[in-house]
Amino acid sequence: MVFLPWHLASAYALDLVAGDPQWMPHPVRWIGRAVSWAENHLYDPAAPPVLLRISGVVLWVLVMTITVSSAMVLIGASRLAGTVVTDIVLIWLAYTTLATRALYAESAGIAQALRDNYIGLARERLSRIVSRDTSNLDEAGILRALIETVSENISDGIVAPLFYLAIFGPVGALAYKAVNTMDSMLGYMNDRYRYFGWFSARADDAANFIPARLSGLLLVGAAACIGLNWRTAMQIMRRDAHKMKSPNSGYPEAAAAGALGIELGGTNIYFGQPVEKPRLGDPAEQITLDTYRQMVILMYLTSALAFFMAFCIRLSREILEGWF
Repeated sequence: MVFLPWHLASAYALDLVAGDPQWMPHPVRWIGRAVSWAENHLYDPAAPPVLLRISGVVLWVLVMTITVSSAMVLIGASRLAGTVVTDIVLIWLAYTTLATRALYAESAGIAQALRDNYIGLARERLSRIVSRDTSNLDEAGILRALIETVSENISDGIVAPLFYLAIFGPVGALAYKAVNTMDSMLGYMNDRYRYFGWFSARADDAANFIPARLSGLLLVGAAACIGLNWRTAMQIMRRDAHKMKSPNSGYPEAAAAGALGIELGGTNIYFGQPVEKPRLGDPAEQITLDTYRQMVILMYLTSALAFFMAFCIRLSREILEGWF
């Protein structure tokens, strides 16, 4: 059965309402377990770099094969049970690739801890969603990390899945989530993953090349919708996005920095070592809890614009397929 526009709309609405409850079976968590299982069997700390790279490629191919084939088998099996079951499976699979509500929920808990003056709790909650050391961050550092994470994950958790749902349907979106999950688990430049996770990191760069740039443009559009300085957002994105070591993350982060009139980047601690991140934006405004509130509005508007884009693509495909 074809993934129809109303399937996409249902999945998007379900994500906004339900988010990512821990009790619900979730393919992305299964993908994470598959990555851990494969790593335990393929990683050899004594292996030379070339063999570690080969092992990393084997892991990537194995996890992608498991993900895509499992999704196709599930959809194929659902067809034997009838149209209604197939509709449910397609919507559920698509819904599990989206993270608008989850991104808000994770970030809102950190912001609420700051409002309640529980900075230790805010640091602990932030440590669950970022890889930097949060143990000594003050409120300004926590808020900067929070806005950087929300803006970057607009691409990974919202725009990119919608992009792949629009073009390839749930199987393609789940394949993207597998790529993204492997990068988040293995794509570190430390002793363990420098070679073993190299291919996973490069594959994620390729998969996010278009969605990251779309995210930046959609953030600019969202800024225009709420009266923020969209021209500055576009200017800062064009000026600063390329500064990041990642070829992708700078686009949504720089656009958000420009729209909010703030500066992102600076010194972070990773695995005990200070790392100086490029500065994105100009420090016209201080980062406060009100800045975070504006970032949330930008996130939801960007999500809505991305959904509209994806819906139009699916609708156009359905119309064209009907003609031909």
